[in-house]
Amino acid sequence: MLKIYGSMLCKDCVACREALDRQRIGYEFLDFADQLQNLKEFLRIRDENPLFARVKTEGKIGIPCIVTEDGRIVTDWETLL
Repeated sequence: MLKIYGSMLCKDCVACREALDRQRIGYEFLDFADQLQNLKEFLRIRDENPLFARVKTEGKIGIPCIVTEDGRIVTDWETLL
């Protein structure tokens, strides 16, 4: 099952969830507002993965952050579909 780190305050996260729901793709949404631990896990992923280098230099967050079942990190959810 996919894990998605994000926030319902983020329009991209909302759009991602809606698209996955339409496709009936199972996922676990780890909202930063629900538990601070979700944010801590995301920051660890973001700080350790070179995929986020450009995102950080542009002052962006990098969500939604999708972790696939095989551990791959995806930030462009539309290509995942």
